[in-house]
Amino acid sequence: MLPYDDRDGFIWMDGEMRPWREAKMHTLTHGMHYGGCVFEGLRAYDGKIFKLREHTERLIQSAKLICIKTPFSVEQIEQATIDTVKANDLTDCYIRPFVWRGSKIMGLAADQSDVHVAIAAWYWPSYLKPKEGDVEGVSLKTSTWRRMDPRSFPLQSKAAGIYAVGTMAKEEATAAGFDDALMLDLNGNVAEASAANLFAVYNGVIKTPKPDCFLNGITRQTVLGLAKKLDIPTQETTITPEELVKADEIFLTGTAAEIVAARQIDNHKIQATGPITKQLQDAYQALVRS
Repeated sequence: MLPYDDRDGFIWMDGEMRPWREAKMHTLTHGMHYGGCVFEGLRAYDGKIFKLREHTERLIQSAKLICIKTPFSVEQIEQATIDTVKANDLTDCYIRPFVWRGSKIMGLAADQSDVHVAIAAWYWPSYLKPKEGDVEGVSLKTSTWRRMDPRSFPLQSKAAGIYAVGTMAKEEATAAGFDDALMLDLNGNVAEASAANLFAVYNGVIKTPKPDCFLNGITRQTVLGLAKKLDIPTQETTITPEELVKADEIFLTGTAAEIVAARQIDNHKIQATGPITKQLQDAYQALVRS
């Protein structure tokens, strides 16, 4: 796999399209040292970017929530996103816009910092793939790490710093031979995976944790909307780990992951890609390519 700093193509950065290898920042960048960075993940299907406006608005809102004023408008970033996909001659791809504080100042007081925006796009298949070849569904290991208290950070900001705990949870799970982590909240109830929202199916009813300690994903919201159109009842509710393993089906959602079934929670086996999961996968693919 090619490293991400040594590829052909173009990255839009601060208003201009730059050769991929030249889109760089200084080592003393505020966003890298103090977590002053937010990002988005989008996908294009057949050359059309799915929910571009929703993702772009969330990018700017995420920055605002951690006190960063984005120097470009929604419309400017939307056009730059479209231009980046075209410049790289892509049709089906993953897109990563991000906003960060630059290297003008160092220290926690960041009100005078410079702010930068960049957008990259590349081909990237579904983020969550089972490690065991053609096996359907992913395996999840309950992490020793927990999702944080919503009073400690604006958790509806897609901020880079939040993903540090997800990285630790993911590495803990893969080191134990699992595909991803199952993360609990501070009370020990089910939250989500390391970077994907979670749904469980019980007797034809879809249940999902309330997004109070994790990001309310755009794909999550899309799936809830699809379920409503398909007359599949849904509930946003508390799910305990003991209840989760009794589910008929479990699946994860996210822009990078799309919709992927879970086949195992710790030592408990789950039916992989059950009928409701498959119905939603088909409906989602029809929607994103419509």
